[in-house]
Amino acid sequence: MARMKVLMLNPPFMKKYSRQSRSPCVTKSNTVYYPYYLAYAAGAVEKAGFDVKLVDGVTNEWSHEDTAKFAGQLNPGLVVIDTSTPSVVNDVQVAARIKEALPGTHINLVGTFPTNMTDYTFGMSPAIDSVCIKEYDYTTRDLALAIEAGKPLNAVEGLAFRENGNIIKNPPRPFIQNLDELPFVSEIYLKHFGEEGIKKYFYASTTWPEIMMLTARGCAWNCTFCNIPMKQSYRMRSVNSVADEFEFIQSEMPFVNEVMIEDDTFPTALVRTRQLCDEFIKRGIKVTWSCNARVTTDMETMKKMKEAGCRLMCVGFESATQDILNTIEKKSTMNRQYEFMGEARKAGLKVNGCFIFGLPGDTPETMQKTIEMAKALNPNSAQFYPLMVYPGTQAYQWAKETGYLGTEDFSKWNTEEGLHKTTVERPGLSSGEVLHWCNKARLEFYTNRKFISKMIKQAATNPTEAVRIAKASRVLFRHLFKYAVTKDAKVGAQEKIPVTAGSG
Repeated sequence: MARMKVLMLNPPFMKKYSRQSRSPCVTKSNTVYYPYYLAYAAGAVEKAGFDVKLVDGVTNEWSHEDTAKFAGQLNPGLVVIDTSTPSVVNDVQVAARIKEALPGTHINLVGTFPTNMTDYTFGMSPAIDSVCIKEYDYTTRDLALAIEAGKPLNAVEGLAFRENGNIIKNPPRPFIQNLDELPFVSEIYLKHFGEEGIKKYFYASTTWPEIMMLTARGCAWNCTFCNIPMKQSYRMRSVNSVADEFEFIQSEMPFVNEVMIEDDTFPTALVRTRQLCDEFIKRGIKVTWSCNARVTTDMETMKKMKEAGCRLMCVGFESATQDILNTIEKKSTMNRQYEFMGEARKAGLKVNGCFIFGLPGDTPETMQKTIEMAKALNPNSAQFYPLMVYPGTQAYQWAKETGYLGTEDFSKWNTEEGLHKTTVERPGLSSGEVLHWCNKARLEFYTNRKFISKMIKQAATNPTEAVRIAKASRVLFRHLFKYAVTKDAKVGAQEKIPVTAGSG
């Protein structure tokens, strides 16, 4: 007997929109994120025997009409739609368009927005039948099983659903403790996207083609601004499971140049990190990889990471002012930031540095200090963000309580082009001024002679670095030029040249 069809959809929005990014946007560096959490869930539903189709409407460059037509032809019993705060109005419109084409199909939304704004989400459209709260791999699986069997939905943990005009919220689902149960996301990409589909994704700090995967979920820290799911929950895959997946990538995906380990902070458990690196070395795994890390990563671990194939760490420095770091609960010090960069260089690892402007306590003076720190640290690439506040974060609550939240229209969380902007309006520090400082930082960092000479040397000595630099620079320097010619006009800085993520 044929099993029910399930459509797992990263819905179309703007071209090259990265919904899965911690700060969802269209980047200034050509970066396009994988819908990796959605892909893991697709694997879990598929493992239960369902006929699953994982589709990325963004990289396919589909319209709403294209998406509804595809869904109508597929005729799934369940459609799971990924969301993000800046795109949620669009995402609900896609859901409504599919519901119009398939009135009998169950429409489910996932992501941090419906998790933290559940009632609001249901109020956006009657087309939404249910939403998943927090980690949704097994929630979507159990939802599919209930729909296929015609059973009530009140036994599906982690689900909120519409029934007879009421919103029913089921008990929460415990976090997955054995992450080894989930299929390899690399295998899911290969099956559903193929080599050509994989090559549509790009991460400006890594060499292309690349894939994104997780070796753990959750984060042991709780930075006030961070939009990641499953905060203060840290669970790891086994060393053997991760090494097995790297072996799969090495043997079955030889066209992949690099793996980006998208763990919120990969080297959190330093002993486990070194054990994993030892296993890579023991098995002769030659796959190049990069990861997210913190300045607390020690020299011994960094050396072992380099030996095991690590190329780069993406690290949040955020601010050059200790009081501000304390306010945002970063749990790092200025001294350690500089020590870390020195140790990373000695270990032979590149660093992509992240910095935030407009944090509580920021002034023109502190933001200039952050620019000078970025140039002094001289990472391989840098991202300069305005403070962006998302539902569910402490920063969002702070902005609401202080009256600094400029709008609660989520369609205005990014610019009309999908680029980053801040919705925080503080006395003496407007959103436009914050964006001006971000653009100023980007211009000073990327036109610095030391940085340019470093990139020329990398491009000249390493072909894969040359491709990465060319793909990222083509977009980045266009934005730098636009800002350079309007940098003295605050309106231009605020409206015409907003800031985004990516390398730059």
